Amino acid sequence: MTDEEEREPLATREATAHKMGYDGPKNSLLASYVNIALAVSAYWVVSILTVFVNKALLSGETVDLKAPLFITWFQCVVSTFICFVLSSLSKIFPQHVTFPEGSPWDTSIMWKMLPLSILFTAMISFNNLCLMYVGVAFYYIGRSLTTVFNVILTYLVLGQKTSTNAVMCCLVIVMGFWLGVDQENVVGSLSVIGTIFGVLGSLALSMYSIHTKRVLPYVRQEIWLLSYYNNFYSCFLFLPLIAIDGEYHAIVNYPKLFTAYFWFLMTIGGVCGFAIGYVTALQIKVTSPLTHNISGTAKACAQTVLATYWFQETKPFLWWASNYVVLFGSGAYARVKQKEMEEHHKSSLLRNQEKPV
Repeated sequence: MTDEEEREPLATREATAHKMGYDGPKNSLLASYVNIALAVSAYWVVSILTVFVNKALLSGETVDLKAPLFITWFQCVVSTFICFVLSSLSKIFPQHVTFPEGSPWDTSIMWKMLPLSILFTAMISFNNLCLMYVGVAFYYIGRSLTTVFNVILTYLVLGQKTSTNAVMCCLVIVMGFWLGVDQENVVGSLSVIGTIFGVLGSLALSMYSIHTKRVLPYVRQEIWLLSYYNNFYSCFLFLPLIAIDGEYHAIVNYPKLFTAYFWFLMTIGGVCGFAIGYVTALQIKVTSPLTHNISGTAKACAQTVLATYWFQETKPFLWWASNYVVLFGSGAYARVKQKEMEEHHKSSLLRNQEKPV
């Protein structure tokens, strides 16, 4: 995910609060704090709920359908349907519903979007396959190399070098990852294939984030339009993958295929998949990219603790230490990048001031 949005000016928030009926700086500041608290809470609840729901769908005893690609495909269908409904409502009730204008059937956009949509399909497939084989408690560690791949691919693809401090943070993350894998093996619950899928998911996410920067101009920088197109095209990209993986037989022979409860759970999973995109964008909008990273890191810690309690898992000290090493490395990396951005901004201002009038 690209973190290029900046914190909204306080004057803008105060104006918004005033329209809502808040008068005075104290009330406007209180309203801002309430909005931030609600946005962060929504992100935490939806994000953790999405992971647990997907885990139940992918490897829970209630569903017990060995067709992870089909489950992921249906989540794309639900997200596409929601985007289509919002797009239609924005045309009928433009004063109440807003959604960027665009059609995924536009062939000129389709071919430009296709490489990114392939990466999107790979990313969500590997993420769900990882979650299918590993426990929720280990899921964060299994997918913790995203930052490391971001640094490597940024250099290989974009030719941009990373500071020594940022590289050191990445080394800390790698150390935490290897310690976590070792400790997962010690407790006897290591899934090698699940860990591999987690690494591939991190790689796909990094490639997706970098390629997103190139594609956003084609959709007028509209994140929601990008999500609409990706989910729409993925609905078609998944079909041959499902056939190649042989999931068709598992689907047609599934005894609960025509039960309302099964499709209710599948729909909940699809809604959660769509909602996580919304609350992520909302949290970045009302706070800042750095706050979003810190919130995501803290959420991962809470998710790990909750998972060990929910599934009644006992982990050794070094296993917990690996989580905190990864959390520390990720948080430090976010802080280093923020300071570098601030220094770059200040140097740009100084250069502009030194220019002759």
